Amino acid sequence: MASRVQHQQAIRGEAVVGVNKNVKKIAAAAEGKNRRVLGDIGNLVTVRGIEGKQQPNRPVTRSFGAQLLANAQAAAAAENNKKQVCVKAEKVPAAGVDGVAAEARKVAVRKPAQKKVTVKPKPEEVTEISPDTEEKPGNKKKEGEGSTKKNKPTLSSVLTARSKAACGVANKPKGQVFDIDAADVNNDLAGVEYVEDIYKFYKLVENESRPNDYMDRQPEINEKMRAILVDWLIDVQHKFELSPETLYLTINIIDRFLSVKTVPRKELQLVGMSATLMASKYEEIWAPEVNDLVCISDRAYTHEQILAMEKTILANLEWTLTVPTHYVFLARFIKASIPEKELENMVYFLAELGLMHYDTVMFCPSMVAASAVYVARCTLNKTPSWTDTLKKHTGFSEPQLK
Repeated sequence: MASRVQHQQAIRGEAVVGVNKNVKKIAAAAEGKNRRVLGDIGNLVTVRGIEGKQQPNRPVTRSFGAQLLANAQAAAAAENNKKQVCVKAEKVPAAGVDGVAAEARKVAVRKPAQKKVTVKPKPEEVTEISPDTEEKPGNKKKEGEGSTKKNKPTLSSVLTARSKAACGVANKPKGQVFDIDAADVNNDLAGVEYVEDIYKFYKLVENESRPNDYMDRQPEINEKMRAILVDWLIDVQHKFELSPETLYLTINIIDRFLSVKTVPRKELQLVGMSATLMASKYEEIWAPEVNDLVCISDRAYTHEQILAMEKTILANLEWTLTVPTHYVFLARFIKASIPEKELENMVYFLAELGLMHYDTVMFCPSMVAASAVYVARCTLNKTPSWTDTLKKHTGFSEPQLK
């Protein structure tokens, strides 16, 4: 009986040793493949068999280690059954291995292996509409649907456009201001850098040198006599081939002198001759001599009389000869009109006609020059009669000139 028990214990020790080897192999393989979360590692329960001793009967936790141990012990029990070894269960309860196996089956059933589920995003559905098919409402949002409200004309804008079209305002071309000095950029004598400032200064001081209404203070002179004198001086200017600047300065000197000094009728031509001499000295390179003026006046006055009147005029005008005349404005305004030769000749002709009329003395030289340009454009049927470029450089609008 004792020998049978010893033989039985020896067989059990060999079986436990084989179980331990299988457990180690399975645990090593499971550790690399099906390792669970870190929280389960701390709950491992290792039950090792000792040769010649019975296994302790203690509960097994529901952990991954318990599953491995139960599987190993079940495999060992299956091998023992195959060998048909009779084992008595007097001291070792049979429920030890069977209970662990049953418990492992319950754990395996309760905790199935979790599979990773990857959720693929659904592709966006794009509805393409061919030109042959009609688009149904609700299938696709029309392009620019949000901006249709902004592009849609309002009722007030429609009414305004209709009223402009009825009045002909919509068809009126927009004015354009041209750079009249662009062609003279490389011309040093044109003074493009300073020309705007120069004419601003002329506009400021033109009223200071403008003559007053003097005809009522001249008892022996009337407007007709002044017109005859101016007409004769224009002929003198052509005879001596004087510049236009000399003619306009001559008329300015005469009007300013008559504004401050009473002149008898017999000396009116003498005043004109002395004024021509002064303007020629100021403007011309080769001014005519006094004897030439005596000859052209048919010796009506002597050499001494012309020089004496010259001194009188300079004294009354306080030697102020640098003044903006009609001509300085005419040159600028004709350039702003972008003229042809016909228009330029017409402007000068009308300006000289204006010099003969006493009524033009009441207006500033810039307005007289602008009016001459406007009348010339209207006479030659230039359209438009008054451009934005002329308005900018002259400073006058069309109603003001009219």
